[in-house]
Amino acid sequence: MADQKKMVSEITSMDEDFTQWYTDVVIKAGLISYSNIKGCMVIKPEGYAIWELIQKHLDARFKATGVRNAYLPMFIPESLLQKEKDHVEGFAPEVAWVTQGGIETLSERFCVRPTSETLFCDYYKGEIHSYKDLPQVLNQWCSVVRWEKETRPFLRSREFLWQEGHTAHATMEEAEERTVQMLNVYADFLEQDMAIPVIKGQKTEKEKFAGAEHTYTVEALMHDCRALQSATSHNFGDGFAKAFGIQYAGKDNKLHHVFQTSWGLTTRTIGAMIMVHGDNEGLVMPPKIAPTQVVVIPIQQKKEGVLDCAQKLYESLNDFRVKLDDTDRSPGFKFAEHEMHGIPVRVEIGPKDMEQGKCVLVRRDTREKIECSLDNVHDTVAQLLDTIQSDMLQRAKDHLKNHTFAAKTIDEFAEDFKETKGFVKAMWCGCRECEDKIKEDYNVTSRCIPFEQEEISDKCVVCGKPATKMVYWGRAY
Repeated sequence: MADQKKMVSEITSMDEDFTQWYTDVVIKAGLISYSNIKGCMVIKPEGYAIWELIQKHLDARFKATGVRNAYLPMFIPESLLQKEKDHVEGFAPEVAWVTQGGIETLSERFCVRPTSETLFCDYYKGEIHSYKDLPQVLNQWCSVVRWEKETRPFLRSREFLWQEGHTAHATMEEAEERTVQMLNVYADFLEQDMAIPVIKGQKTEKEKFAGAEHTYTVEALMHDCRALQSATSHNFGDGFAKAFGIQYAGKDNKLHHVFQTSWGLTTRTIGAMIMVHGDNEGLVMPPKIAPTQVVVIPIQQKKEGVLDCAQKLYESLNDFRVKLDDTDRSPGFKFAEHEMHGIPVRVEIGPKDMEQGKCVLVRRDTREKIECSLDNVHDTVAQLLDTIQSDMLQRAKDHLKNHTFAAKTIDEFAEDFKETKGFVKAMWCGCRECEDKIKEDYNVTSRCIPFEQEEISDKCVVCGKPATKMVYWGRAY
């Protein structure tokens, strides 16, 4: 027990300082370490194992919709980047440039990809000639570099891992269908696999991706009631195609420009998982994403037969991602360590349990202890993992519901944002000036125009003019 208290005392309480709590958990759980390159992190095996599972789940979902994986270069010639004016202006402040190769100064500088729209456009120009070449539905898993001023592990770093899908279609309707389809894939993945409920909607003109016609987003609410943009999907129309000359011969024997999309999800979803589910003892992992789902811990393991029984339990559970902790550390230390890592189910077995033909299962999310017959461990653990997954999602849904408010007037809006309380739904006239005023006066941004609209009132919460849309507003990471 002393070991447990010592380990927990090294984490700042989330109610005392949420930002420091987050950093403490990320470091103490062994997910990352800081590198000697400012703003870049080392993702350690514990952290990368989470990303591998995210990749596995998402990649399967992508391929079920016809997506194929590819890989393009990490360098973009400046002349290529300059072909789409809005796009390059949007990324200019964050671009890292390569000006020298070996001992020679480059005749043209290259940027390290902040995103790969221009590379895919250049590739598609050579691949697409006829309507028979469409659609092109590609994705790549890679890293990108954006020279952020302020960084935080997983949430914002100068290099981060992600996937970026890039597609080309014959019509605007097909492009729009794919854009929304991929947003729905993200929403389903986040809710069903990561137990994170989201709000789906469209970004305002101000907040949309540089060069896009429409940007759609899934927004999640963290434990501290700040929003986190968790994935985005963009419809580019034919803007990039016109800039790069991507044309195809249609069935009418005429040349047409293609319509394109892109969509992406990053390692910041690991940060989202931590901030939605974690507690003052460390990580709380949804079973579907937990690198280790079950840990077996022998109690008084030097007593005759205990280790053998623990080994048999371990072997009976090998359908799951399971580990046996037979190290010589104290049970209290093991409990604290595995709670820190968020392992969903702990199986305890000691001499008294063996005599009674049972073991004890402990849920990480609620710490509930369940006695279980040794003959029924596998089925009970399977049911328990499913229950934990659904319970975690329901708690996150309840948190989202309990911290979403509606404001009809600017006074109600201001009252809701005196403290960071979550999402506020309010009507908007569609004018950029009103959106800017909200950010200036309350340090609040539009998160999305939800697909599921409500008419809270008929007037804009800022100017009082006729409203056109209901918007979710919030303070965000």
